[in-house]
Amino acid sequence: MRLDIIGDIHGCYEEFNILTKKLGYEWDSGFPIHTDGRKLAFVGDLTDRGPQSLNVIEIVWGLVVQHDAAYYVPGNHCNKLYRYFKGNKVQITHGLETTVAEYEALSKSEQASIRNKFIELYEKAPLYQVLDNQKLVIAHAGIRGDLIGKNNSKVKTFVLYGDITGEQNPDGTPVRRDWAKKYNGDRIIVYGHTPVSEVRIINNTYNIDTGAVFGGNLTALKYPELEIVEVPSSLPFVAEKFRSID
Repeated sequence: MRLDIIGDIHGCYEEFNILTKKLGYEWDSGFPIHTDGRKLAFVGDLTDRGPQSLNVIEIVWGLVVQHDAAYYVPGNHCNKLYRYFKGNKVQITHGLETTVAEYEALSKSEQASIRNKFIELYEKAPLYQVLDNQKLVIAHAGIRGDLIGKNNSKVKTFVLYGDITGEQNPDGTPVRRDWAKKYNGDRIIVYGHTPVSEVRIINNTYNIDTGAVFGGNLTALKYPELEIVEVPSSLPFVAEKFRSID
């Protein structure tokens, strides 16, 4: 199995386009297809905050649902957008407002199309992916070793939000335990969710959310080579959005 696992895109469509081309994907068909048979995988948070969330949805839906040519797991922003599209009451904040603004600018038929595609993408996705004969796990915010193979509300909360304590930091973000520091499994776990200035590699885990939407990089991890490929963001750098993790 040969994959290129993409970190949190957050509507950074241009960076995604450039990164896939750097990885050897061609867009002649309208979707990034690798000439050597490699596939893309996504750690979630496709949308919100960035300028072209709906374009990202179109491409990932096409790859995953239409062509069975990629893997996807949902992130917390995906979950919130799904609930919005299903008509649930959600706060249109923390980046969702950018996606909603794009959506509201569409015609009714275009709205129905993108809404239906995203709902289908989300509903067909597992909470996390266990791939390559259980040697690789992809989960948006990571997953503890003892939770792999389980599917319940506790697992859902963990993979979407991380190992949260229920407390809040002064800025309102949830306090999270550093699960990766204690991970001692043989499986490689690739995740995102928490922006870091450079890929964090610890105990067979890889955090590849390098904050593209906050002016960092959009990162891919090549598997099984475990090589990092990045492209710089075109957006302004927002230093306080990056977590310092020892």
